[in-house]
Amino acid sequence: MKKTLLPNGLTIIYSEKKRDSVVVEVMIKVGSNDEAVKEQGLSHFLEHMLFEGTKQRPTTREITNEIESIGGEFNAYTTNERTCVYIKVLKKHFSKAVEILADIIQHPLFKEEDVNKEKNIVLREIDSINDEPSYYQWLLLQKHLFQKHPCRNPTYGRKSVIKSLTREKIKSYFNKYYTPNNMVISVVGDIPNWKKEIAKRFVFKRGNLIKKVKVNEPVAARNVIKTEKKKSSSTYTVIGFKTCPRTNPEICTLEIINSILGRGQSGRIFTELRSKRGLAYDVGTQNISEATFGYFAIYATIMKKNLPLVKKLILAELASLQKITEKDLLEAKTYIEGNYLLEMEDSQKVADQLLAWELVKDARMMLEYLKKIKNVTIPEVRRVAKHYFKNYTMVVLEGK
Repeated sequence: MKKTLLPNGLTIIYSEKKRDSVVVEVMIKVGSNDEAVKEQGLSHFLEHMLFEGTKQRPTTREITNEIESIGGEFNAYTTNERTCVYIKVLKKHFSKAVEILADIIQHPLFKEEDVNKEKNIVLREIDSINDEPSYYQWLLLQKHLFQKHPCRNPTYGRKSVIKSLTREKIKSYFNKYYTPNNMVISVVGDIPNWKKEIAKRFVFKRGNLIKKVKVNEPVAARNVIKTEKKKSSSTYTVIGFKTCPRTNPEICTLEIINSILGRGQSGRIFTELRSKRGLAYDVGTQNISEATFGYFAIYATIMKKNLPLVKKLILAELASLQKITEKDLLEAKTYIEGNYLLEMEDSQKVADQLLAWELVKDARMMLEYLKKIKNVTIPEVRRVAKHYFKNYTMVVLEGK
């Protein structure tokens, strides 16, 4: 891995992979956590607008066709903490990928008609997410799990803000955050001239330094249960616990716990709820760790009448972590190693992880991840489980 800083403040991370493809991914250090109340949804909306046209490529089709006509793929996403855009192409088209990314990030048009069109698209996207319980349950969990941290707000924002957006508001937000010193580019592939090519294309000037506001999220003092009724045949439930950001070394212990409880079809939660008792179809765990927040959650899609039993069984499995064996620990570590290394066969996932770790602190931390996983001990698992799994937030989307 190589990391370099250009004179204009742009950071580039290069990971050499001997293969025919190359991935170029740009991370802008802005997400929904950075938005004021009157800006909620702007980061995500701006991500949509990047592909709507530049002076050189005035339409969406002209941008996308340049990528797809050479067999490439592209995508973008927005989280609470970052906005990312990537292109994956054959390595012989590396220059073209860099040129297109540089164009859409430095020269978007933000045409009025495109803004109005995209408003309708984003509003329909919000409706579709809210209509789908398997997505909406996570929004509901974060809303009630966190009290002060802005991650309690959905990334897509608020409809009232989206409807009131103007070209001037979008451009002002863009000028504030889309500066080279607020961006990182990762390149994964076999490219000798990566630095020269990016420096030639990304020529915009350094902006003002963005100060992140630190939020002191209070520790959960009691259990919280929130229920909403849905016109669905199933009931969706998630039990969540506030944990820690990714910089905390305990995150590796939480990964071990996630493996013990939630890996594939052999995790304890799946085994107990689905394999043994047939209480759920979709069931599992998530360990979320971002730069400024984290949480652990267990989810299940069930029949309404089984909710009390399912809750009891989940809490019992959490309690049973105090009795794990060396075999449990070894299997969890082996699973994480295999799953992680297989995922890292995908160049885009490597590019993405490099940026995620760089946002947290330093991309080089990624190289230490498996080593730290292997050092986790049984006493640490017991201590971390006891520390974090005290007071929960439970959200229920109650079906018919």
